[in-house]
Amino acid sequence: MNWGMFEGLLNGVNKYSTAFGRIWLSLVFIFRLLVYVVAAERVWSDDDKDFDCNTRQPGCTNVCYDHFFPVSHIRLWALQLILVTCPSLLVIMHVAYREAKEQRHRAAGGDNCRCMYPNPGKKRGGLWWTYLLSLIFKAGVDMVFLYIFYRFYRNYTLPRLVKCELPPCPNVVDCFIARPTEKTIFTLFMVVTTCVCVMLSLVEAAYLIGKR
Repeated sequence: MNWGMFEGLLNGVNKYSTAFGRIWLSLVFIFRLLVYVVAAERVWSDDDKDFDCNTRQPGCTNVCYDHFFPVSHIRLWALQLILVTCPSLLVIMHVAYREAKEQRHRAAGGDNCRCMYPNPGKKRGGLWWTYLLSLIFKAGVDMVFLYIFYRFYRNYTLPRLVKCELPPCPNVVDCFIARPTEKTIFTLFMVVTTCVCVMLSLVEAAYLIGKR
């Protein structure tokens, strides 16, 4: 990862965000992205190979694993982080479009012409709507993924023992999940930080509407 480019991107997002947006970005970067990269990937690195079932029937372990883990936590979190950060990039692109349009306007009319955008980063007109819709989209994405996790993993917890009776298993077999307590703790941590991010996005949207 090019951390210099990433740092520049974060500075750009911070530049055009409100105070709530800066808090949201810090929360996503420190408590979600870094936890995901540094710790979560390692915790889930053994979820497939260490999923043990008390049977030697070929295919039974794979079928049971697919039933209880239809989508890996890690892949869901990766998709969630990608989708939830994209709207901030749209805001930067909108500001860059305004700046380019202002430069073309000055080049065509000279330095004494009236400015189209005295402050391209000021949240007015189309940029206001872009920023507001980005907040709604971010909150919506997080809420959708909270629902997906709840549907796949009840109460966001992982049991130590699961019973499986799917074919080709010969009968009801016991399957054991690797490090379920540690995985449950990380899952609850990510759920709590996601809820905080949703609240910040909604508060920022209310602040933006009230300020206008």
